Amino acid sequence: MLETAAQTSESRGFLADHGRPLNFCLMFLVNAAVVIYFVYATVHWYNSGNEQYNWCNGYGLLILLVAFVYGGILCHLLSKSAPGKACATCWTSISDSAKSVRETKYGFVVYILMVVAIVVFLVIDTANSRERLQSGVGVVVLFAIGWLFSKHPTRVNWGPVMSGLILQFLFGILTLRWSVGRAILQCVADKAEAFLNCAKSGASFVFGNQLVDDGVFAFSALPVIFYFSFIIQILYYLGVMQWVILNMGRVLQALMGTTICESVICAANVFVGMSESPLIVKPYLNKLTSSELHTVMASGFATVSGTVMAAYIKFGADPAHLITATLMAAPAALSYTKLFFPETEKVVVLPENIKLTKSEDSSLMDAASKGATAGIPLVLGIVANIVAFVAFVTLINGLLSWIGMLVGNDELSFEFILSRIFMPLSWIIGVPWDQCEDVGTLIGLKTAVNEFVAYERLGEFKKQGRIFGRTEAIVTFAICGFANPGAMGITLSMLSSLAPDKKEIISAAIFRAFVAGSAVTFLTASTAGMLIPDDYYHSPTSRPPALNATVW
Repeated sequence: MLETAAQTSESRGFLADHGRPLNFCLMFLVNAAVVIYFVYATVHWYNSGNEQYNWCNGYGLLILLVAFVYGGILCHLLSKSAPGKACATCWTSISDSAKSVRETKYGFVVYILMVVAIVVFLVIDTANSRERLQSGVGVVVLFAIGWLFSKHPTRVNWGPVMSGLILQFLFGILTLRWSVGRAILQCVADKAEAFLNCAKSGASFVFGNQLVDDGVFAFSALPVIFYFSFIIQILYYLGVMQWVILNMGRVLQALMGTTICESVICAANVFVGMSESPLIVKPYLNKLTSSELHTVMASGFATVSGTVMAAYIKFGADPAHLITATLMAAPAALSYTKLFFPETEKVVVLPENIKLTKSEDSSLMDAASKGATAGIPLVLGIVANIVAFVAFVTLINGLLSWIGMLVGNDELSFEFILSRIFMPLSWIIGVPWDQCEDVGTLIGLKTAVNEFVAYERLGEFKKQGRIFGRTEAIVTFAICGFANPGAMGITLSMLSSLAPDKKEIISAAIFRAFVAGSAVTFLTASTAGMLIPDDYYHSPTSRPPALNATVW
């Protein structure tokens, strides 16, 4: 035993003394292998007589992957050199110029002109489908409510509000109206679905093919959470996740004029859930203002994480819509929260003094193991919530059915009440009136219960042909968020433990953040409703041509 300990100590000493040369040799071998493989693939593609690139498959996809990976590495290396510092200085000057425009009277004129341009575009674009402008009512109503019930309506900084609205709309044009953008997003959605489907082999090995192939939810959809958490933890250990999130946050901060912490949190919510994203800026949570903490909570309610997206896809949700909704929610959350809870305090955490926390894992294998096991409480929480809430809804339906029977109303149910409450909201976000009852039911279930139950019911409605086409797209956006009573409790307990000095502020702002997060999902649905034409899908069962989820 002593001999083994001595050998371990010697090996560690050897690695400490020669770690740098060994890392250099390893990186050289890896990059040499990549270059050799790329050259061989190029020669093989050329000899095969191919004349066109398929950018979503085969050799075209290989070119994009190599370009993205080595482009990112090159940017990271250049950032520490003289040219990189010059680029950083240039970006800072651009950011300062954008800030000066936002904070002067000319900024207001620019925003007005851009809004006018958007209105003109919509008038022209909806020439043959004026009913799409119905969704514009939702945008106007939601922003009017946000201002009327704002925490400080006279102190709203309209720069971030207008910037976020415009960014969301421009992204919607690129992904929903531009054919190239739609093709790119569909490709990304197909690859994401193929990536998540890789978990099927692990689930089949543990639970057996029958349970997985039969589509039993607990055995076919939830195991993906272990796999996704495993990958995220590895990327976090390697520093890739921090680099991507920090740079996305800086871009949002520069374009919108929001603070760096809330911008980073909104960027993080694109990839991870509302429970994990605050950990990225954990050292700074006690220093955040009330408005920033409100934004942290509301942005978590307004988005969903990639961890649970596979479950929604399993229920029948379109992966392209889920990805688009999550990406559009980032600027929309910043926009609406700055309207609903304007900044009135001095911001302490600035871009120049923020540094994301590094992984505490001791090795790559340690990170992988922790990532896999980190999914256990999430899976158990999802199972417990679904079982409890579905059972509770059944109980409520039984009571309401009995109450209704006594007065001659056999149709009284929890879903019936929710549908009537949320029918007006369904109409203003662009749903045809004859489908507002079903959509109102889904929005109500998502708000009063959780989004899992809502997506499960959406899948049933789609199979029955009750929801399809443009309405399906709108409702997928509208329920794509964590805003539900259970999420409020999770957020309150989690943030109170991470920022004990701000516990009272968090408790006071949690319900306001819940309302703001819900409004953001409806806002993205309204924006999508204005941009998605009626023939987006040609029939209740047709879909855009998609790639085989198992082919790369």
